[in-house]
Amino acid sequence: MFERFPTPLPIGSGLMLQPTGLAVLAAMGLAEPIVRQGQRIDHLHGVAGARTVLDVHYQALGAPRQFGVGIHRSSLFSTLFEAVSSAGISLHTGHTVVGSRQLGDQRVLQFAEAGESEPFGLVVDALGARSTLAPPVGRELSYGALWASLIWSPEAGLDPHTLSQRYHRSNVMAGILPTGVGDGTEQQAAFFWSLRADAHTAWREAGLAPWKARVARHWPACSPYLDQISDAKQLTFARYAHRTVARPFASALIHLGDAWHSASPQLGQGANMALLDAWALAKAVAETSDLASAPQIAVKMRKLHVAAYQALTWLFTPIYQSDSRVLPLLRDWLMGPLSKLWPLTALQASLVSGLVAEPLRPLGLKLDLALGEFPRPR
Repeated sequence: MFERFPTPLPIGSGLMLQPTGLAVLAAMGLAEPIVRQGQRIDHLHGVAGARTVLDVHYQALGAPRQFGVGIHRSSLFSTLFEAVSSAGISLHTGHTVVGSRQLGDQRVLQFAEAGESEPFGLVVDALGARSTLAPPVGRELSYGALWASLIWSPEAGLDPHTLSQRYHRSNVMAGILPTGVGDGTEQQAAFFWSLRADAHTAWREAGLAPWKARVARHWPACSPYLDQISDAKQLTFARYAHRTVARPFASALIHLGDAWHSASPQLGQGANMALLDAWALAKAVAETSDLASAPQIAVKMRKLHVAAYQALTWLFTPIYQSDSRVLPLLRDWLMGPLSKLWPLTALQASLVSGLVAEPLRPLGLKLDLALGEFPRPR
């Protein structure tokens, strides 16, 4: 494993692990510590003005043991990194990958620090949306988001098992995600606020006061969280891109996660899809004697699910993050009321859970996860 930082560390704030990602972690024997550090999420709730426009319960899946997990990236990172260390995988830090070259039927990595790696039979590209190993495709999205990791505040009056969001048209979206205790004792939360990328500099130069006043007007319940923010450095601005590499493998090379498919996190699928990608590759490698064919087999197992969610995210992102005045009206006055009716309640739960296009079946995974009840590691 090659890592560009001198010491491996997580970047970012909170995320949602869906039943799909949890199924992978359970099969690896890692779901229990994740659930212990994170916070069980049973409900996703969004309000625009006085109207509820997002109301998703995992129980609508017809499987009462299903849930999401709100968690800080550091908790997921530490659990996976400990597994890497326990497996004895060699780690080379301070290596910034800038490219690769084919050497016979193998591949060599090229580093910014000069020099190259030894040749490998298969290079797994997990460098993210701006991977230097993948072709430049797709586009940057107009909207990103400010993220902060804060202490959970009961004074806000929010449900600790709900991802809560507030919208104004489609150019303002605020959210609070409970993220559990991590490796500490205090309950945590991730706060996010959508922001146009070209407005970030002006936001930073204006200082916190006018922004905090705007957030408080938009969502008064946020006040206890805003009181915890005293420095702009507590907020990380995340840029998003929508891109899909048409052919995510080449000779001795495969792109996984955001290096293959990245999108706005409207459906919260990024980390979950990356886990599914990795499981598919591990399964393909284990079940074929020809390492060269494993990437193609893995991509075949994942292609339908990736295509479905890239299309769905492309469709839904403008409804929640854009400058349109028409699309949020459709969301608030049509989609919101209709989503409360069966069978759309079940369809919406399947959508946010990552279960559309049945991603688990070709991977040999099952939705058999419950708190305190985990499949044995395989």
